[in-house]
Amino acid sequence: MSLMKRAFAELIGTFWLVLGGCGSAVLAAGIPDLGLGYLGVSLAFGLTVLTMAYAIGHISGCHLNPAVSIGLVAGGRFKAAELPYYIIAQVLGAILAALLIRTIASGAEGYAGGLASNGFGAHSPHGYSMMAALITEITMTAMFLFVIMGATDKRAPAGLAPLAIGLMLTLIHLISIPVTNTSVNPARSTGPALLEGGIALDQLWLFWIAPIVGAVIGAVMYQYINKE
Repeated sequence: MSLMKRAFAELIGTFWLVLGGCGSAVLAAGIPDLGLGYLGVSLAFGLTVLTMAYAIGHISGCHLNPAVSIGLVAGGRFKAAELPYYIIAQVLGAILAALLIRTIASGAEGYAGGLASNGFGAHSPHGYSMMAALITEITMTAMFLFVIMGATDKRAPAGLAPLAIGLMLTLIHLISIPVTNTSVNPARSTGPALLEGGIALDQLWLFWIAPIVGAVIGAVMYQYINKE
């Protein structure tokens, strides 16, 4: 499969991730009758990865996340030369999804412009500090890569990796939505932040640095325990 086709698959997959996850937070989580809340949004993010892993995993690997792509390079599972194509595609997919969410949401009276962006301090859902956000995002992404590396190992049960990875992302959101609104994914953070601007854009740096650091840590940890 050509690199351009694989990158395009990543664009589609990341578009679906942000549309499904952030879309559920913006369009449905606040409606009392639906009762989604944090649990529903967590499931939405997990289900987007689960469904796309089966749809494009055999094409692009279904990274949907610059931190995952970088972590897989650190873990010896992906070529560094292909990183720019994947990262650009992932960010573009996230931006397109954020644009679509805003277009749909603006059709409702009283829409204030939120797109489920990530943040800390005044922009954290429950007022968590920058240090708490940094630790959370590093830890969550490290464990995410650890599970991804293990679930996609040749010795792991065949065909179950998407389920393990989707459930892991759900669990990550259940833990960390109150802290940062959960990123573990620089592309997912970039799309909403670029459109919201303001504090979301000012704080975007943390949601690139922390997930990438965490991803490398997780991949290296798995490599270490996996060596004979």
